[in-house]
Amino acid sequence: MEPELITYQKFNDLALAEELAGLMEENDIEYSLEEEPQAFNPTFGYADSKEYVVKISGDDFEKVNELLKEVADEDIDVVDKDYYLFAFSHAELMEVIYKADEWSAFDVQLARKLLAEQGTIVTDEEVAEISKQRIDELKANEPSQAGWIGTGYVFALSGGILGFFIGWHLWTYKKTLPNGERVFSYSESDRRQGKYIFYLSFAGLILLFIYKWHTAFGEN
Repeated sequence: MEPELITYQKFNDLALAEELAGLMEENDIEYSLEEEPQAFNPTFGYADSKEYVVKISGDDFEKVNELLKEVADEDIDVVDKDYYLFAFSHAELMEVIYKADEWSAFDVQLARKLLAEQGTIVTDEEVAEISKQRIDELKANEPSQAGWIGTGYVFALSGGILGFFIGWHLWTYKKTLPNGERVFSYSESDRRQGKYIFYLSFAGLILLFIYKWHTAFGEN
């Protein structure tokens, strides 16, 4: 069976996406480069901007992370001094380390170098421990979605198709962690409510269709 390819990184610039794809080619890592279609999200609606998505197997995340780290190590010695990280405070540089998933591998490595120049050495062992803590933090479920659950039931009971999508999102949506692991975003309780909303909406849409069909043709 072919491994499932999941999103590793998204770009607004095709050239940047192709640069990462080229690294995959050079290292014989299976990948796909896709233009992401507009996707529905009940929280944000439909996104207008076009994104380019590089997908790889979850098993290759750590390998690619290391490759990008190696590339970054080669580049940081020639970075221009007007690069924005040079203006970061000590605390801001530490935040780059602690939230490495929100920054490029280059930024993380440069932050470590700048911290070292200030006398703060962040070892590979410390980075590994920080990464573990960060993954545990990211695994945590999103806060209660009571507002969307209530909205979902309203639309489900009124036959609105939005309830169908809200239910599906709450029930099935997963997030990808920096190590390639995928976990459900919402709590078991919220997911259960999402499942109920999904099936209730499905039943409501069928009943609405039957009603409209009967109204249109039943009187003939």
